[in-house]
Amino acid sequence: MEHITLLLGIVIVTALVFDFTNGFHDTANAMATTISTGALKPKTAVAMSAVLNLVGAFLSVEVAKTISGGIVNEDGLKTEVIFAALVGAILWNLMTWLVGLPSSSSHALFGGLIGAAVMSMGWSSIDGGTVVTKILLPAIAAPLVAGLAATLATRLTYRIGRNTDTKATAKGYRVGQIASAGLVSLAHGTNDAQKTMGIITLALVTGGVLSPGSNPPMWVIVSAGVAIALGTYLGGWRIIRTMGKGLTDLQPQQGFAAQTSAATVILASSHLGFSLSTTQSCSGAVMGAGLGRKGGVVRWSTASRMFIAWGLTLPAAGLVGAGAEFLTKQGPWGVAVTAALLVAGSAVIWVLSRRNAVDHTNVADDEIGGSSADEPAGVVTTAMAAVTPPPTGSAVASADVDFVKATIPAPTGTAADPARPATV
Repeated sequence: MEHITLLLGIVIVTALVFDFTNGFHDTANAMATTISTGALKPKTAVAMSAVLNLVGAFLSVEVAKTISGGIVNEDGLKTEVIFAALVGAILWNLMTWLVGLPSSSSHALFGGLIGAAVMSMGWSSIDGGTVVTKILLPAIAAPLVAGLAATLATRLTYRIGRNTDTKATAKGYRVGQIASAGLVSLAHGTNDAQKTMGIITLALVTGGVLSPGSNPPMWVIVSAGVAIALGTYLGGWRIIRTMGKGLTDLQPQQGFAAQTSAATVILASSHLGFSLSTTQSCSGAVMGAGLGRKGGVVRWSTASRMFIAWGLTLPAAGLVGAGAEFLTKQGPWGVAVTAALLVAGSAVIWVLSRRNAVDHTNVADDEIGGSSADEPAGVVTTAMAAVTPPPTGSAVASADVDFVKATIPAPTGTAADPARPATV
């Protein structure tokens, strides 16, 4: 610790700030469905998630080693490059949190790191093979696998319980949701907390404190776990509402299936050292659960905005990271300006968020600045409705009755001709 310079200290603090934003940005991954179905009270849910995130941080270091020694070439990498990468990641996290979109904190970090490294040392500093195999491919596969697993699990769940009392099964699945949400939180700690461990370890390597290939020291593991746990406890209420209410309307059976599927995917990737996006895994599982229930739909307008945010995360954070690196390599004044811009940008985003505050008291409300339920149905939802026979007494049947009434002359003395007296 005595070898840590002022710049390295700033990088470590900034990395923990990113870890904090990662915590409240990704709380929705574990607890959105649990809160939306009423299985847990909002504050209880985030407290449980925070504790399990902290525990998960101690279970593995495979993802941390991927980040600290696999994405960029450590030779010639400067500490200020890591600082610039963190600036890009933090600002993207805060912007997507402001609009309530569950984008990937992981990809924000990777994008910032890649952009800053390219600005500093050129494209040769990036290990393209690692980026493709351990970042891009998992980014595509994770939401698809989790979504398919959640769809099948949801259908199986409803088939098994088709002859049971709905209220009784819903109560049981709410209990199951608590367990599955805990599993997601534990999985989140094993994957996302390690990203900050990896970035701090990488900074220590560039600063000459650790040798290349070293595992994260214990103080790094503890500080990263505590930072993400604190962020999780505060709760990213805006994103929790999007995940719990904006994508689809979930019943306890669907919530249980979604969380179990997502946790399985995340834990498997952590074991293999794949630094996938827990956000994308959980979002894919929620959409899969929405499609798995008969009559359930996904609000594709919300999902489309989320997909766009996913696609923009790497390049957008990369551009901000590259711009920050352009400033930091100018010298100490450039580092100071970059830090000032980070603080100012964060403050502006926080002030904007207060205009339409979302917290534990209104996160489950149907109306917060316009309900997502009012969004028009997408093409997929419309097509599904077109091939599903309407039930008796539905709006379609009512429309048919209204059409018949409109084409048959009303008898005298009715509401259609109130001016004429009724005849007996």
